[in-house]
Amino acid sequence: MSDASIVCSNLSFARPDDTPVFQDLSFTVAPGRTGLVAPNGSGKSTLLKLIAGELKPTAGSVSVDGTLGYLPQSLPLTSSLTVSEVLGVAPVIRAIDAVESGDVSEEHFTTIGDDWDIEERTRAQLDRLGLAGLALDRSLSTLSGGQVVSLGLAAQLLKRPDVLLLDEPTNNLDLAARHKLYDVLSDFTGCLLLVSHDRALLDRMERVAELGGGELRLYGGNFTEYEEAVRAEQEVAEKNVRNAAQELKREKREMQQARERAERRASNASKNLKNAGLPKIFAGNMKRGAQEAAGKSGTMHASRVSEAKARLDEAGRAVRDEQRLTLELPDTQVPAGRNLFIGEGLQTLHDGRPVFADGGVDLTVRGPERIALTGPNGAGKTTLLRLITGDLAPDGGEIKRGDGRIAYLSQRLDLLDPELTVAENFAAFAPERPEAERMNLLARFLFRGARAHLPVGALSGGERLRATLACVLCAEPAPHLLLLDEPTNNLDLVSAGQLESALNSYQGAFMVVSHDERFLTEIGVNRRLRVADGTLQESGGPEV
Repeated sequence: MSDASIVCSNLSFARPDDTPVFQDLSFTVAPGRTGLVAPNGSGKSTLLKLIAGELKPTAGSVSVDGTLGYLPQSLPLTSSLTVSEVLGVAPVIRAIDAVESGDVSEEHFTTIGDDWDIEERTRAQLDRLGLAGLALDRSLSTLSGGQVVSLGLAAQLLKRPDVLLLDEPTNNLDLAARHKLYDVLSDFTGCLLLVSHDRALLDRMERVAELGGGELRLYGGNFTEYEEAVRAEQEVAEKNVRNAAQELKREKREMQQARERAERRASNASKNLKNAGLPKIFAGNMKRGAQEAAGKSGTMHASRVSEAKARLDEAGRAVRDEQRLTLELPDTQVPAGRNLFIGEGLQTLHDGRPVFADGGVDLTVRGPERIALTGPNGAGKTTLLRLITGDLAPDGGEIKRGDGRIAYLSQRLDLLDPELTVAENFAAFAPERPEAERMNLLARFLFRGARAHLPVGALSGGERLRATLACVLCAEPAPHLLLLDEPTNNLDLVSAGQLESALNSYQGAFMVVSHDERFLTEIGVNRRLRVADGTLQESGGPEV
């Protein structure tokens, strides 16, 4: 393993409006594979940009020991580039071609350096990432989104980096491409720091770095081990809160009892002094002494109560706000076996060519099935969802839909009006529900108080997903068939967990397009369909 590393010292960064993203952040990332996790908006991508030198910190320093490779979440590539230009090998290949043609100019040898085997290494790297046979002179505009991501990673690996930064590298990749990437990263021996919500990828990490609360905490082990460690921490934190609350209650009770005893003693002493007929000056001194003793006792108990409050506050800060969804959706219930959709011989054309094989595809969906729709990118999964909803009319075949409503959540989450607030959008979907009931339901989707009155356009990706789910699942009438297209793309791990909670509460049928096997397992998929080579086939179990 290499000695490459990343060291950040007292790192601070603020947005253009002076909103701080981090302050005095210090940490070291050692050689090995490290996954960086945090809720969306916490600054994960910003941190990678600071390490890569694309942003300048407002204070502190970043040190990278070794050659750096960086793959951002959005690749700044123009469609006119060729594969070799994206890979950064075009000048070397041209120089080698020139030398082999007899041009022995010194500039060609300078350009080539030690990279005489560049074409072989390039082909080998492309093959490892599932891009075998991709012509080096092919235009970027002809590639799929997943191919572009794999190509971007190949470009970074060809630099032979010691330190590799990856931001959501599995976005837009189908399952086959993901497994290629997993294998490549498992072989990487330098210092890898990646941001991802792909739990299968995070389970291949050697440690997990959690960004939050103004610090970066490192946990040894993969993501599953990180979750177990966090759960154990939570159990201890919650126990500490219970103990601190009991201690505070006990101190308050003892303070009250001490106050009552002091009042009784003072009252008894006053009566006894009066009955004893002592001189006034002596009686006054005794009364003042009793008051001072009571005051000291009160101060001591007040200090204990204050200390107990401080311990409760400190214990409370260690408890994470997990913000879980707790839902009941009885209106979505569908009788078992009811036909919700029947399609026979479905066919549609794209640029004049049939999407599916001769004879089309057949599909029947019954309630309350939980269906995973898988297959390589470009096979026709989204097309099939649009045929089911009626958003796309078939060019061949017959369709029968049941009486229940069909709801469709696209990858773009564009179902809601961005100009309206969450509450206003919800009212449009469920106008017959009383306002108090609507607000209570929105609170169950974690839109409480002022959050319910934010414009949808101002929400984060996870918040927009929750708002869309609230409007769809609580609509009138409730959907009996729910279609979701890559719903976990660009969701942080907390939001993905909230989506799982919502789908586990849903009692109708759903069909979900996803390459995230962990997600499919968590939502209880009981039927699997695969689109490939123009056909739709039942598949027995998870793709591997």
